[in-house]
Amino acid sequence: MAASSPFEQNSRLKNILLISGIVLIALNLRPALAGVGPLISTIREATGLSNAMLGLLTTLPLLAFGVLSTLTPLFTKRMGIEGTLALAMALLSGGILLRVVPANWALFAGTLLLGIAIAFGNVLLPSLVKRDFPNHTGIMTSVYSSMLGLGATAAAGVSVPLAHDLGWGWRWSLGSWAALSILAFIIWLPQLKDLTVPKQERNFLTSMKELGGSLVAWQVALFMGLQSLAFYVILAWLPEILQDRGLSPGNAGWMLSLSQAMGVVGTIFIPVWAEKINDQRKIVWALMIAEAISLIGLMFPDPFLVALWASIIGLTLGGSFGLALLFIVLRSTDSETATELSGMSQSIGYLLAAIGPTLFGAMHDFTGAWFIPLLFLLIIVGAKLIFGLGAARPQEVK
Repeated sequence: MAASSPFEQNSRLKNILLISGIVLIALNLRPALAGVGPLISTIREATGLSNAMLGLLTTLPLLAFGVLSTLTPLFTKRMGIEGTLALAMALLSGGILLRVVPANWALFAGTLLLGIAIAFGNVLLPSLVKRDFPNHTGIMTSVYSSMLGLGATAAAGVSVPLAHDLGWGWRWSLGSWAALSILAFIIWLPQLKDLTVPKQERNFLTSMKELGGSLVAWQVALFMGLQSLAFYVILAWLPEILQDRGLSPGNAGWMLSLSQAMGVVGTIFIPVWAEKINDQRKIVWALMIAEAISLIGLMFPDPFLVALWASIIGLTLGGSFGLALLFIVLRSTDSETATELSGMSQSIGYLLAAIGPTLFGAMHDFTGAWFIPLLFLLIIVGAKLIFGLGAARPQEVK
């Protein structure tokens, strides 16, 4: 067998570094958020913050995502995708470390900073896949979207042991994730050698106006938005729902972990399946029917088959998320359009996600039961089906 040429070796090394960088960046986009929830009671006791302020702490990144996502193309037009992602990892590291400072202002400032950084990463990974892996969009979407779920699962699982069992305290439990973001920044640095800044052929405001007039763009964006709303509602309220069904707090927490783990499975397999077919409408039908069944199961006032319902809803929400990310890639004509569509979709998505848990909780407070809030999620499934079927048709944003 002939030895590979230096050019082939360099190309292989470049691809390995690129894929490694994508994996590490994706792994970094959820731990700084997912690690906070399990430590909320500890943070409350240590800081004296009210529940309202703690709610702001968890909502602040989502608001940053909603505002910054649409503006991300302004940065890529000047710094390129590579430069903006490097900036994101630098900001993320700074934000995580700032939260270690023993002051409440630092906790909120660091959270806002890392929210800005994560917004960049959320928007640009689909664009990177569109540009550098046009023939492998399904597998690469599967890879990075599953890393998002894996990062969230790991952070949720180890935050309390790091803080209490190892005695690091809650600040360093959250701050320890800076090691991973700094590693991602270092691994990503070689990509700056091939920095690609797009030509200024399209005015940002003009292109966003054109995108706003595209039915396909709105279908993709609203599918992403409603998926995000449902995901964050389940993330916030599933344990409480299951405790009212008779489960202990510990078992309810494990059901949430099971749901999140099945979500990772969904993000792995759905994009790979979806890329292999030209029309993804049957996948949308399958996901929405399964999600509706799981919600109906959760409406029963006893814990019958709760592990099944938690597994199904996790699988479908994870699969819907992976599919929404793939729609951004498949419906875009080039990486610049993908960046703009990703920004629009994720801006709408996270603004809806920011109001979802609060609205769901308010419905429960008003009715004193979970039937009406869960019926609300069933209605959301119907809306997702409508927009998802539109986004799943083989067409591109024009």
